[in-house]
Order: sequence, then structure tokens, then C-alpha cells
Amino acid sequence: MAHTPVNHPARPIYRAIGGLVGLYFVVFGVLGIIASAGNDFLAQDDTKVLGQGTNLGFSLLSVLLGVAILAGTAIGRNLDVAINQWLAYVLMVLGLAALAFLHTDANIFNFTIFTDIVVLTLSLVLLMVGMYGKVGTEEESDAWQKARLVL
Repeated sequence: MAHTPVNHPARPIYRAIGGLVGLYFVVFGVLGIIASAGNDFLAQDDTKVLGQGTNLGFSLLSVLLGVAILAGTAIGRNLDVAINQWLAYVLMVLGLAALAFLHTDANIFNFTIFTDIVVLTLSLVLLMVGMYGKVGTEEESDAWQKARLVL
């Protein structure tokens, strides 16, 4: 039995929100690449983009994440659901690890506390989008509705 809604009425809205998260990562990454051009790949300096600390490594990772999210959103067919959920978990692990190493030399992506808050918030948004964006047959939708209504 599925534990997430199938054919949720607000699915197009959730899909658009997922696309906006992907677009944010792409824009942040491109601006970060421009701002950190000429610096070391994993530099730990005062480079900031949109108020968030970054370096060339995290900027490139942001572009890759954003492109993956946008590609999943464009393709759809529940591929977006899988991509959004898995990348949400990856971003949560990244954000929590960055929080643990924030003021140490292990802060390889040059995170600031604001960067960490943004990454963790966007990971939760992606997880929500992944949970409510599933598409299925009418039988799957009816089965989910019947299971939901049983007390």
C-alpha cells in the first residue's frame, strides 16, 4: 500500500515548486561560479552569493543539483518524485554535515549558517514536493483514498 498520495489535486503546484527549487539552485550555482572564478576549487574564503557562503565546488554542485531537479520536473512520469525525494535526503545529509563542521577546516563547501539554513529548508521543500507529486492510475488513487478514510 502506498504511503503517499496518488494524483493529489495540487500536484501541478507541487511540481512547479520543485521546478522553482531547481531553478534557484541553477541561478545560485551560476552566480557562485562567476563570483568564485579564479579561486581555489574548495576555497574557504569570504565569497558570498545571495548572502550565502560558497566556493567553486559548491557552486558546481548546485548547478548539477538544479539541472537534475529541472530535468526530473520536465520529464515527469514519477521520475521527478524519485529525484526530488532522493536529492532531498542528500541535501539533508549535506546540510547536517555542514552544520557539524561549520567553523572547522572540514567546511569544504565554505558554508555559512545562512547557507545551511537555505539548504536544509530547500531539502524539506523538495521532500514535500516529492511526497505529493506522485501520479498513478485511477485504481491506485481510489485504493489510496479508501486506505486513507479507514480509521
